Amino acid sequence: MVAVEGTTHVVAYLNPAFARLVGKKRDDLVGRPFAEAVPEGKENGCLALLDRVFQTGTHELLAEQEHRQVRDRPVYWSYSVWPILDANERTAGVMIQVTDITETAIFRQQAKAMNESLLVSGIRQHELTEAGTLFTAKMRAAVQTRDHFLAVLSHELRNPLTALSTGLQLLKVAGLDPVTAANSRDMMERQLKQMVRLVDDLLDISRIATGKLELRRERVDVASILRDAVEASRPLIDGGGHRLTVIPPPEPVLVNADPIRLAQVFLNLLNNAAKYSEPGGHINLMVERIGNEVIVRVRDTGIGIPADVLPHVFEVFVQVDADWKRSQGGLGIGLSLVKEFVGLHGGRVEAHSDGEGQGSEFVVRLPVASARADAEKPIPSPMHSIGPQLRILVVDDNRDAAESLAMMLGFMGHTVQTAYDGEEGVAVAAKFRPEMILMDLGMPKLNGYEAARRIRKEPWGALPILVALTGWGADEDRQRTLEAGFNKHMVKPVSMDALMSLIAEMPNEPPNSE
Repeated sequence: MVAVEGTTHVVAYLNPAFARLVGKKRDDLVGRPFAEAVPEGKENGCLALLDRVFQTGTHELLAEQEHRQVRDRPVYWSYSVWPILDANERTAGVMIQVTDITETAIFRQQAKAMNESLLVSGIRQHELTEAGTLFTAKMRAAVQTRDHFLAVLSHELRNPLTALSTGLQLLKVAGLDPVTAANSRDMMERQLKQMVRLVDDLLDISRIATGKLELRRERVDVASILRDAVEASRPLIDGGGHRLTVIPPPEPVLVNADPIRLAQVFLNLLNNAAKYSEPGGHINLMVERIGNEVIVRVRDTGIGIPADVLPHVFEVFVQVDADWKRSQGGLGIGLSLVKEFVGLHGGRVEAHSDGEGQGSEFVVRLPVASARADAEKPIPSPMHSIGPQLRILVVDDNRDAAESLAMMLGFMGHTVQTAYDGEEGVAVAAKFRPEMILMDLGMPKLNGYEAARRIRKEPWGALPILVALTGWGADEDRQRTLEAGFNKHMVKPVSMDALMSLIAEMPNEPPNSE
């Protein structure tokens, strides 16, 4: 995945998979025109494709292409390119989805060569042809599923972005009207949470696929988890005019679980029930204990699930009705996360429906916690602790992000300065002598890694706590920041609770910086 901006298509973002595909480092690609970063794009038509999409604002697909210079072997790619629109609906850049289809292309070549050989020898080839046709159909379906998912993702992200843009305009014209300003802020906060939820779902899918998702278990009452889920889903339920009936168990039922992940399970199920029910629908949430299991049922009177879709509802990117026009939409990964989270808790989930228009029911079965303590109690969150008053330097080339974070830290009583690129960050740190530096990584002139290395080389450079602020959160990214001299690695958007917790860990009397 690559995102480029402007008419010269300067690379603004790329993921590690693309860097590996072209055999280069990310730092050697970000900030450079795509034509320089990937020169073969001129020959295979990719650059012309970027120009067309930038000019027309229309998604295009460039089919199978060959490049022979990567790792001394032929590599086949396909490019799928989408426009990136700004708040005024003008094309500001393009997003490129590059797919390595080498195995498919080589298979086709081998099949073609085998076909020709069989023709020469006079052997019948209908079985081979049928196998090749089936394989091609499956590959085509996989590509269509991917493209549909990316199109839905683009739509789902643009919805809250549009609302946020509108909210900012309302704040500008609201003047001193406190009601309009308050309503706008509330709306913007809801939309921001929606964006964060979408991104978190994507990250959870990635963590599950790589086996890196960790549960933070504690003994917790199922009723408290369901209360959190109902509260979070209430705006969607009320917005649809639905009636929610909750039937709790007669007595507390404890499970050994990660309460946040389980609340996410039931929130997804309640949200689906609300989204896929006509206005004024009825949703039942029922809980009962049978033996050593607690059983939670979410039943609705919605559009139901067709019989041919029912066996596949827990597969990633599958949606019950892709044409169901609803503003709350979804990425088609919610039920996949439900199945994975329930499985990680030692439970199972089932889907039932009598067909289209007959509603649906999802049943979650979880093991009840034993009488002994199955997990240590979590450490209380220091959300109300502000810790010592520090000198803090915020370094980020996004001025809005830097200044808003600095303003928040200032309200908390800290002395704060800002810088807007790596070189300026090093210079300001030399004069300001901060006790903590919050630094972005992808910056012009000097990136965060090199800025951290330069600071650590200074006589005073061992003092500050260096915190990397970045959108990258994989293990290799954390290792790279550690090697550059950072103490902490925080993934954007940074939770203020997490930042306050970090500050609270600082000593009340920092060592003398002289």
